[in-house]
Amino acid sequence: MTVLLDSSAIIHLLEGAHPSSEVVAALLVKEKPLVSWINLGEVFYVVRRRVGEESAASALRDLRDVLTTETPSEARIIEAARIKSEYAMAYADAFAAATAVAHEATVWTGDPVLLLPNSPWKWRDLR
Repeated sequence: MTVLLDSSAIIHLLEGAHPSSEVVAALLVKEKPLVSWINLGEVFYVVRRRVGEESAASALRDLRDVLTTETPSEARIIEAARIKSEYAMAYADAFAAATAVAHEATVWTGDPVLLLPNSPWKWRDLR
């Protein structure tokens, strides 16, 4: 099974206080999950807002070593826009969903907007 981490899963990992952080940390010991650069950009801005530029840049450097990153293609951008137009979610969440569908991956997330029954993407609830 291919695992894709969304922004919430990564932010919880970095915070270390959420129960899902241990689950995600254990995953990183075994494999390099997939993540869209759009979602990493979201992680960067959240960390930067909370604790500053240096910490955000450091977190991004560390994450690049343990994640498989994907820069979205034109086709992925259009697919994310389609998902965004059909489901009530942020554009970054639509990239997580579109990337998961393209790779037949399971989105590990704690974000309820991605935890939709009968969605075209598979998910694992980390709440």
